[in-house]
Amino acid sequence: QAQLVESGGGLVQPGGSLTLSCIASGPMFTNIAMGWFRQAPGKDREFVGCINWSGTSTYYGDSVQGRFTISRDRSKNVVYLHMSNLKPEDTAVYRCATDIGLLSTTDFVGRSWQTLQYWGQGTQVTVSS
Repeated sequence: QAQLVESGGGLVQPGGSLTLSCIASGPMFTNIAMGWFRQAPGKDREFVGCINWSGTSTYYGDSVQGRFTISRDRSKNVVYLHMSNLKPEDTAVYRCATDIGLLSTTDFVGRSWQTLQYWGQGTQVTVSS
């Protein structure tokens, strides 16, 4: 069964770090690009970043550029979101997502998030002192 499951969220102080994981279950996730989105209460869903199928290329949204890093372990079908220098405005539910046929970061960024077929349930990140 195709499934994405995030974990690793929690409460962290401003300036702290946190790593989220997205475990992908299903053979269709082995060689496709993966991405992260977030949504805070009352705000639109925001693109965080994505990684290509091989893990050799990443692309990030402006608000997290230089602070967040995405990596993947293809042997375990896991994608990670490493977050550092966290700010209160990073507080949100973080979800990983993808769809069949997405290989590169260009493919991923070129797709509207509304059309992505596979989503995790989300994990809450709260940045507060």
